[in-house]
Amino acid sequence: MASVLEIKDLHVSIEGKEILKGVNLTIKQGEVHAIMGPNGTGKSTLSSAIMGHPKYEVTQGEVLLDGENVLEMEVDERAQAGLFLAMQYPSEISGVTNADFLRSAINSRREEGQEINLMQFIKKMDKQMEFLEMDPDMATRYLNEGFSGGEKKRNEILQLMMLEPKFAILDEIDSGLDIDALKVVSKGINEMRGENFGCLIITHYQRLLNYISPDFVHVMMQGRVVKSGGEELAQRLEAEGYDWIKQELNIQDEAAE
Repeated sequence: MASVLEIKDLHVSIEGKEILKGVNLTIKQGEVHAIMGPNGTGKSTLSSAIMGHPKYEVTQGEVLLDGENVLEMEVDERAQAGLFLAMQYPSEISGVTNADFLRSAINSRREEGQEINLMQFIKKMDKQMEFLEMDPDMATRYLNEGFSGGEKKRNEILQLMMLEPKFAILDEIDSGLDIDALKVVSKGINEMRGENFGCLIITHYQRLLNYISPDFVHVMMQGRVVKSGGEELAQRLEAEGYDWIKQELNIQDEAAE
């Protein structure tokens, strides 16, 4: 049976200011959803709140993974339950190699005695790095240290392909990528598509969706999902911007951060 990620009436504040004001969204394995919206509408807040960033205070609502509220879990427990976040700005971790980080992450999700053995891990990592056109030396470099923006984003997709989560949240994975890197990152995401994988892509631009055809596109404004549709919605947003949605739904501009 396919897993389901349900976001129900989610309200989130930062330092007392409400950013999310009742987000509702249901994602099933086998589906790719995209969220678009102007700056300051809460897209990245949504991803951070789902994964448990301490800066974000959930004041109302639930995030259910197969009926279990992940908001009651620690951050590592959310990852072990099958959630994955590709961050907009991946952190550098000095002293920990890319390979050691990935193997530890894989084994943290396995029962004692069921850890991936070294040869299996190396074979899988080599295969995925070749698929993503990554320099083999990146396996032994410290995690994200000195990586270019494009290398960091490819590395996030490498982690995704190695960990094989139930659901991935990709927060502006296309940010700062040139066209060649964008194609490679998209290729990795498309490789993951299937009945055991669900994905939420947060993006400003339709260009990513030229390479990844979403099943559903959602527009966020003022902390809520205000409109949903298919990929034709993203194409219209690219052509006409967001003003037509504001006019259609009578949404007034407000200061946001």
